[in-house]
Amino acid sequence: MVEAFDTAVRLIAAGATLLLLLLLLAGDVRAALKVPLAGLLVGAAAYLTNSSSAARAIADYMPLIDLASIITPLWLWLFARTLFERAPPSWLVWAIIAVYMTNWLVAVNYPPSQDYTFYLIHGVGMILVIDMVRVAFADRRDDLIEKRRAIRLWLPIVIAAQTGGILVVEAIIGRNMTDEGAPEYATVHLVNAALILLLTLFAGLALLKTDRELLARVEGDTVPPAPADPSALSPQQSVLADKLSAAMQAGFYRTPGLTITGLAQHLGTPEHRLRALINHSLGHRNFSSFLNRHRIDEAKQILSDRDQVDLPVLTIAMDLGYNSLPTFNRAFRSEAAETPTDFRRKAIGQN
Repeated sequence: MVEAFDTAVRLIAAGATLLLLLLLLAGDVRAALKVPLAGLLVGAAAYLTNSSSAARAIADYMPLIDLASIITPLWLWLFARTLFERAPPSWLVWAIIAVYMTNWLVAVNYPPSQDYTFYLIHGVGMILVIDMVRVAFADRRDDLIEKRRAIRLWLPIVIAAQTGGILVVEAIIGRNMTDEGAPEYATVHLVNAALILLLTLFAGLALLKTDRELLARVEGDTVPPAPADPSALSPQQSVLADKLSAAMQAGFYRTPGLTITGLAQHLGTPEHRLRALINHSLGHRNFSSFLNRHRIDEAKQILSDRDQVDLPVLTIAMDLGYNSLPTFNRAFRSEAAETPTDFRRKAIGQN
């Protein structure tokens, strides 16, 4: 009875997953999110297939289905990292892909190694899930988009419970969990299938009506935010905008370790009101990008000043509120597309 119900749930979940894949490919989701999300949906369908007791009916295709299934944590990690605007370096992504592909090839061509490759692949998957949860929670306070802040709270919990749960259970039980002679695991399969179905339905809510602030391509994403139109602000927002502008002109952005909570306290305003102003009126998606815009603008002025040519870059970074030189270098490169040293060399040479 449990196995029959499990099969029915898997068929429904697989059909819903493939339908969402078609909606995704035809939708307005930006490419950076579309690729990992498509991979995630394909991987979910593959897992529903290869972890089923009926998988032996398509044994000839199982190696490819296994590959699509085991790489699912990578797509999940990429999707979350991209959604949270913390995309990993390309070399790291390719390195992880190489690990997955190498272990899959070894397992397919040398069956005695499958026990080792099984646990290694699951270990990599757990690391990716843990990193996703870390990024979601660690950067939540910096995020100015309220909907994404909510996602940072519940998505890691749901995904960690589902994907992390699957990885842990399979690692404990072993790779023979779907053997015909192991009916005691039928309930585990049913719970996994039901959770995947729920996650698929939740994903459908986003894809059936693409949220432009979260998923869709927004024109001008890479263009510096335009200043707020004073006539479009409410009286409360106008007063707060004036306070914020005065604080920035006074150099409050140089405060080390400044957070939006600290800035809101300095301005004497509720944090949510300041978030809304910086996000919707000033166009910044993260508080760090708002701070960096002011800090890097001043850094450029200092680096272009011949009278301060001997001032070390580290000193400039610390004076502007950065806690380390690498952090300053990353922020500067993000804004100016070059290092502070290169910028100074060009600026001084042109003066």
